[in-house]
Amino acid sequence: VQLAESGGGLVQPGGSLNLSCAVSGIAADYYTIGWFRQAPDKEREGISTITSTDGTYYVDSVKGRFAISRSNTKSTVYLQMNSLKPEDTATYYCAFKIGLPRNNSNYDLFAARSFDAWGRGTQVTVPS
Repeated sequence: VQLAESGGGLVQPGGSLNLSCAVSGIAADYYTIGWFRQAPDKEREGISTITSTDGTYYVDSVKGRFAISRSNTKSTVYLQMNSLKPEDTATYYCAFKIGLPRNNSNYDLFAARSFDAWGRGTQVTVPS
């Protein structure tokens, strides 16, 4: 599986960005794709995931501001980010793993080490 992020940039506080993750090579019927971010000197954190059955999940810090979705062809996963804050500044990554989250566990949904394939990331900067 290959993933490639795009759409990052510099945006003022309160602004919006729409990130894209182009996905290719998926052979599984059931899988999960997640968006993660990593700020300097911080651990990579999962923020939103979508499953092949169209389940969507968010961590509290982005709930109500970010929205994850897929294209009709399912080859692109989007992350619409609204009301951006300086603390949203990070490199954003999308990642893939086979299978669905078990009982919607936080580990299965948001733990970086549970995902198998990664894109190279796109930078989002929201100045203070």
